[in-house]
Amino acid sequence: MSHGPRSGLAAVSSALLAMSRHLEVRDVLKTIVASARELLDAQYAALGVPDDHGGFAQFVVDGVSDEQWKAIGPLPRQHGILAAMLHEATPQRLGDVRKDPRFEGWPSAHPDLVDFLGLPIRDGDEVIGALFLANKNCEKPDGRCGFTEDDEELLGILAQHAAIALTNARLYERSRELTIAEERSRLAHELHDAVSQKLFSLRLTAQAAATLVDRDPARAKGELQQVAALAAEAADELRAAVVELRPAALDEDGLVATLRTQIQVLDRAHSARVTFAGHGVKALPASQEEAMLRVAQEALHNALRHSAAERVDVTLHRRGTGAVLRVTDDGSGFDPRTVRRAGRHLGLVSMRDRASGAGGTLTVESAPGKGTTIEMEVPGG
Repeated sequence: MSHGPRSGLAAVSSALLAMSRHLEVRDVLKTIVASARELLDAQYAALGVPDDHGGFAQFVVDGVSDEQWKAIGPLPRQHGILAAMLHEATPQRLGDVRKDPRFEGWPSAHPDLVDFLGLPIRDGDEVIGALFLANKNCEKPDGRCGFTEDDEELLGILAQHAAIALTNARLYERSRELTIAEERSRLAHELHDAVSQKLFSLRLTAQAAATLVDRDPARAKGELQQVAALAAEAADELRAAVVELRPAALDEDGLVATLRTQIQVLDRAHSARVTFAGHGVKALPASQEEAMLRVAQEALHNALRHSAAERVDVTLHRRGTGAVLRVTDDGSGFDPRTVRRAGRHLGLVSMRDRASGAGGTLTVESAPGKGTTIEMEVPGG
């Protein structure tokens, strides 16, 4: 079989490996569509995941610019050929989709599709998506479809593996949602147990101070100092819990901008010099960005609170499709061989768990009096 610029078993293998590399549903969909279009040498490709209301929960395209996609308008409804693929669960291979009796037109900004090849993506008996290609890059004599039976067979293989990749990604996201829900529940209990107790003590101490103001000002002053201490402890407890939540800035601004902003704040708030440099890092899967941010925060906390560092340098740079985070300080350092004691105290166990959970690795270099370097690498998407 020949399929344009890329053909053969190596191309198929490359496409399937690309699908299995991602865990986020959106990333999986994009990879499926791009792989199918390249492998079968078509101008356009798309994949729609249906919702329960006659539309699409997600619709990913390849071969259409962002400007053109915006001009096309809202997501398409389940109609025409798309509906046939979803409801009848049958392949569709057409010489000219515009001449099919089920064709219902498209928006004015929509590209002109002619020959068409589409297949349902099935998970058992359930149709979980519709994958289609249009406008094969080849000669099409006599108005016949440029897509062949071999193309349909190859797209069928991709669709089967796409079903596996998409199902796995959905399971991963559901598992992640459950983990987040459990973590939020844990944080709520911690907040209740820790902060509410501090606030209760603070209230009682404040009441005691109020009764002593007139008859024993010295004792009242001591009680008010205790109020200030309890308030500070409550604030620290709250801050420690809140930092565990994924910050909105990460979703809105991305990892590089979020790190730069946080490090600028730390540089102003501490006597140590704290710097940041980012080099050519592209967007990473959400789970990897969050893990990197948390490791950076933990490493910075250690350097600024425990190591007596005068300088802390944070770098983030691209490595292949992934990224490497490095946090280096000139502080007191420690002996990494005392892993149990230092690991718990400095959060190294937590950092390693975060790195591993995101598919990455964490290395720690330190020695007494020699500072510490913590490096985390993630594979990207």
